[in-house]
Amino acid sequence: MSIDIDNKIQGKTSSKSEPTVEIRNVSKWFGEVAALDNVSLNIQQGEFFSLLGPSGCGKTTLLRMIGGFESPSEGQILIDGTDTIGEPPYARSTNMIFQHLALFPHMNVIENVAFGLKMKSFQSDTIDQKVQESLELVRLEGYGQRKIDQLSGGQKQRVAMARALINNPSVLLLDEPLGALDLQLRLQMQDELRRLHKSLGNTFIFVTHDQGEAMAMSDRIAVMDQGHILQVGTPEDIYETPKTRFVADFVGHTNVFDGNVTKIEENGECLVSSLDLVFRCITPDGLTEGQPVSIALRFEDVSVENTTEQLNGTSISVLVTEKMYLGGMFRFKNITEDGTELTADAPNKHSAQSISEGDTVTLSWRPTDISVLIE
Repeated sequence: MSIDIDNKIQGKTSSKSEPTVEIRNVSKWFGEVAALDNVSLNIQQGEFFSLLGPSGCGKTTLLRMIGGFESPSEGQILIDGTDTIGEPPYARSTNMIFQHLALFPHMNVIENVAFGLKMKSFQSDTIDQKVQESLELVRLEGYGQRKIDQLSGGQKQRVAMARALINNPSVLLLDEPLGALDLQLRLQMQDELRRLHKSLGNTFIFVTHDQGEAMAMSDRIAVMDQGHILQVGTPEDIYETPKTRFVADFVGHTNVFDGNVTKIEENGECLVSSLDLVFRCITPDGLTEGQPVSIALRFEDVSVENTTEQLNGTSISVLVTEKMYLGGMFRFKNITEDGTELTADAPNKHSAQSISEGDTVTLSWRPTDISVLIE
């Protein structure tokens, strides 16, 4: 039962036709509050899958039910094809890294990592071998005798990973384990998690409220809100083609407006009237004239030109009300004649550097840059 990286890599490239984790119509109530409402989801073998959403959306509750720390009020949870309802955490092929790590401060690193195997009554020589393999895997060779309070934040994270991975779980559950780290250390640990995932090939299920973290690390993401899964897809799918206003607004920086479809044209484009503006967009399936919709336009998809020239439906003249320096770009907050606010991110180049607050400029975009949100 040693950690065999070569075999794990082979396993990762195997067929993913059968999901490792199946969530079937799962609901969870705490009193009269529905933490999860009829959630269904399949997670494939070897995926790095993220549950993304704001605090209170149900993502941690779902993770805890997969790990056996909570029981569904309704529905089924299958792991490797086996119904886990009623199974305690130790009987499942899962291991969990908690947000606050839950390391034992009175034990040294070796004792923390070995704890699970000792509880399962492994032979001492097997435990010693597997602890050393696990510490090598997370690059903590030579740290075995240190107490937990002698470690840095990143080293504590690695101990928690080693303790979880030593049991060779089919599914590793991670409940916002990087939330307490500063930015630079978070980025380092993101790299470490990606390295471990690629090396081992286990299924990783990662809970986070940080959309940048989820985008950078995941094969697929489920965006959650108020106990529901709103959209599942690759990071590119979620970012480029959001299905709902919440997803568009939560993932990335987006101008979002309510409007109505005024015209559907034969060339695959449509006109959406929003406030006193008319936006030319790509027509999604199922759209009808007069239908209420929302439209989303990413900050970085809006071009800023120091000119007053306009094109109908794809540009507008605005007044720059605020200019912010963000290092590699400037963020311009702008207002139209009727008071509509539009924000644009422009690369830090001469054309953007020359624009000042109080200038009148033209914002422009392509129809393909706008997402029409029907839901």
